[in-house]
Amino acid sequence: MRIGLIAGNGKFPFLVLEAAKSLGHDVTVVAINDEAYPEIETIAAVGRPSEVHWVSLGQLGRCIEILKDAGIKQALMAGQVKHNKLFSVVPDLTALSVLRKAATKNTDALISAVADVLQDNGIDLIDSTLFLEPLLAREGHLTSRRPTIDQQKDLQFGYEIADAIAGLDIGQTIVVKDRAVVAVEAMEGTDEVIMRASRLAGSGVTVIKVAKPEQDMRFDVPVIGLPTIKTLCEARAATLSIDAGRTLILDGSQVFDAADQAGVAIVGRSLGQGKTGSE
Repeated sequence: MRIGLIAGNGKFPFLVLEAAKSLGHDVTVVAINDEAYPEIETIAAVGRPSEVHWVSLGQLGRCIEILKDAGIKQALMAGQVKHNKLFSVVPDLTALSVLRKAATKNTDALISAVADVLQDNGIDLIDSTLFLEPLLAREGHLTSRRPTIDQQKDLQFGYEIADAIAGLDIGQTIVVKDRAVVAVEAMEGTDEVIMRASRLAGSGVTVIKVAKPEQDMRFDVPVIGLPTIKTLCEARAATLSIDAGRTLILDGSQVFDAADQAGVAIVGRSLGQGKTGSE
């Protein structure tokens, strides 16, 4: 079938594009300027060629026009857009209508409004992990090293707080040490909040990255990859918890190999664990 891919930054869009093409789908890529990596054009040209169109962040009307001209009925979003760019975006008339309708300028409200506009134009926004289910985190201990008893207590302490913050659409990561919240993610992103926590509390912090309680898998799905492990190493972090079934591991088993080499424990929290803590 024909698929539209709205591409932001990171490796996520590349994986989606490669997977969709491998399944024989025709893909039209709408890449966001200053976010999507230029190399996406190289991936698009391999095998069955895919069209790549570049738009600015505020050109929602142009994005819809491209997808409609290509006969796209289903599209997905992959890759991040730096949240602080919302303050400098120059919206076209379509994007301006979204900004006016959105109750808040948080991620969920804005992208939900964009999804509504796409649907009004005959384009359904679909699950961004549709082609990448093998890369979703599994439950349990994902590395050789397991959290210590103290780190398990930090996880148990932090889960309820992380879930509450994510439910408010503030951020999806908190950092804990000795049953105290050291840092909370907002617009800066996971890597920066980890480094800030390291500066505040030193080594041995526990990082908890969660999906939202009502996570919409069409957008803003939690992801980790090798850069995440590099940041954990630099911060001398001890443990990372991610949500099983709702977190993408962009570099597959290499992530866990790298964590093992660094002595970082990674656990996959099951959906049923909720506020009960880790295994």
